[in-house]
Amino acid sequence: MLDRKVIRKDPERVREGIRKKGVEFDLDGFLELDERLRSLITESERLKHERNVVSNEISRLKKEKKDATEILTAMKQTSVSIKEIDAEIKTISAQLDELALVIPNIPHDSVPYGTCPDHNVEVRRWGEIDEQPCSPMPHWEIGEKLGVLDLAAGSTLGGSGFIVLRGDGALLSRALINLMLDIHRRQGYEELSVPYLVTRDCMIGTGQLPKLEEDMYHCERDGLFLIPTAEVPVTNIHRGEILDGDRLTVRYTAFSPCFRREAGSYGQETKGLIRVHQFDKVEMVKFTQPELSYDELESLLDDACEVLQVLEIPYRVIELCSMDLSFSAAKCYDIETFAPGLQRWLEVSSCSNFEDFQARRANIRFRRARSQKPEFVHTLNGSGLALPRVIATILELNLTPTGKVRIPKALVPYMGGMEYLEE
Repeated sequence: MLDRKVIRKDPERVREGIRKKGVEFDLDGFLELDERLRSLITESERLKHERNVVSNEISRLKKEKKDATEILTAMKQTSVSIKEIDAEIKTISAQLDELALVIPNIPHDSVPYGTCPDHNVEVRRWGEIDEQPCSPMPHWEIGEKLGVLDLAAGSTLGGSGFIVLRGDGALLSRALINLMLDIHRRQGYEELSVPYLVTRDCMIGTGQLPKLEEDMYHCERDGLFLIPTAEVPVTNIHRGEILDGDRLTVRYTAFSPCFRREAGSYGQETKGLIRVHQFDKVEMVKFTQPELSYDELESLLDDACEVLQVLEIPYRVIELCSMDLSFSAAKCYDIETFAPGLQRWLEVSSCSNFEDFQARRANIRFRRARSQKPEFVHTLNGSGLALPRVIATILELNLTPTGKVRIPKALVPYMGGMEYLEE
């Protein structure tokens, strides 16, 4: 969430940031409520001070055997007023806390303004998209022909939006996970294995709730949520902690399945591996000092891109415009690969800097030195990478005239020496 002091001090900047994200929010109403709260707190403190003074006066009068009835009556009324004011403070505080959770993060000044994905900015490319040696095919046709993808079984088991990988397809998925984790460990990330179910507080901490609750799978009986990404448990691993500043930057990586209802996505391209309700992903998360976070964002992006370079997959990097940013992000890069069978670019990673937005929600701080006050860390996360679209790209990009699919060289050892997917 945003710092209340920043909202009060520079409301126009916050108002402009909200506008750039295309979000409707009554900031004036929020500020009026905040001003009301602060005035009530001031009045409550004044009355409590007055009550303390009067209590001392009553004690003095009683010691001197003097009548304190009038003062006692006045103090009782003061106590009633304090009780009423404190009750209103509690109510308004709860209202402000609830409202603060739906204020989006403010885009960084470097983020291009835009109202739709067409306004995103391509910042670089890697690799050449060569002409295919055979007629391109969509990945689901390739996968089903080779027996590595079973969409019908996925639909039978879970309904629309679920898939089954068979045989060498399942092996390919496992090989990719192991390769990605090995790369990130070499880059300096500590590998974690985390729960796939988390509390509501964790989902609020990273910003999925309350805004995206309809997209989440909720286990109501237990009050837990299936994670939409490993970002949620990994970021919340330091929830409520004060980190030693000498430890920063802290880097974690984790594999997990991801669960998303994708509410409101119906009618979009959903066939094959492009948009599914359950998918595997390797995630990277960083905790760092505020002054380092944008350098860390660039290195995070490079770490995700290295995976595609190792896999010999051409890609482009897109800087998202303001209205295409997620609710919590201050700046984000998407990494996209080209699927020749679909003739479209596929997002395989998002690398985001949340600044202190998530840290405030999850109360994650650090101390530069023992004598200094704690500060909120900056959090970052990036996909390293999401598997379904990487698999789709590999199938479409490496299709040979014989119908086989070439395995990228770096994956061959992870595939037990297998160089091709074939019938």
